[in-house]
Order: sequence, then structure tokens, then C-alpha cells
Amino acid sequence: MISLTRLGVILTDRGSKYAVSGASVTTRTDVDAVLAELKSEKAYAKATHNTWAAVLPTGALKADDGESGAGMVILRMLERAELESHVVIVTRWYGGKKLGGDRFRRVQDATRAYLDHISAGH
Repeated sequence: MISLTRLGVILTDRGSKYAVSGASVTTRTDVDAVLAELKSEKAYAKATHNTWAAVLPTGALKADDGESGAGMVILRMLERAELESHVVIVTRWYGGKKLGGDRFRRVQDATRAYLDHISAGH
């Protein structure tokens, strides 16, 4: 059983809400199981985007889920933190206003919150 860590909504920007979640994974099948578990919660299933990235023993994977470029932002942060065998999912509920380039900063902020959370030993 994969243990999914949900930090919930950690920030808002012009109506958009961002949440971050993650789990230890070693295969693409594990990643799919984590995403399925996350989306089993109605709020996450109805989110505008569930963007994610993972560094697995077989290589890096990412998905933008419609938020173009966001998966690469997460992936770069995971690589910089040298966090392997882990998936990080940034969820966005669109609030009605386009954020432009700030959307990448919010994805970074959410990913950083998750990295800080796990490095603190949670």
C-alpha cells in the first residue's frame, strides 16, 4: 500500500487554489496508483489540473495535465533536491483569472512546501 501525503490547499492566487501531494514510488504503476488514490477524493478529481513529476529508477516522468510546462518545473525541483523514487503532484483549482508566468511560481511554491515538509521528517 502506497502512503499518499496530502498537504491540502497551501496557497491561493487571484482565486486559484493550489494543493500539493506526494508519495514514495518506484514504478509508473505506482505513480498511476497514487494519482488514482488522490483522484478518488472528489475535490481532486474535479480539479482543473493535477500536474506531477517523478524521478524513478528507470528515469524521469512528468505530466502537465493541461498546465503546459508545469510538470517540468516540478521535475527540475525534484532533480535539484536529489529526491528519487518519489512523485509530487501539484493540484490547481482555476479561480477565473489567468496568472501568466506567476503560475510557474505558484507550482514552485507548492513543490517547495512539499519538499520542506518531507525534509523536516514528516
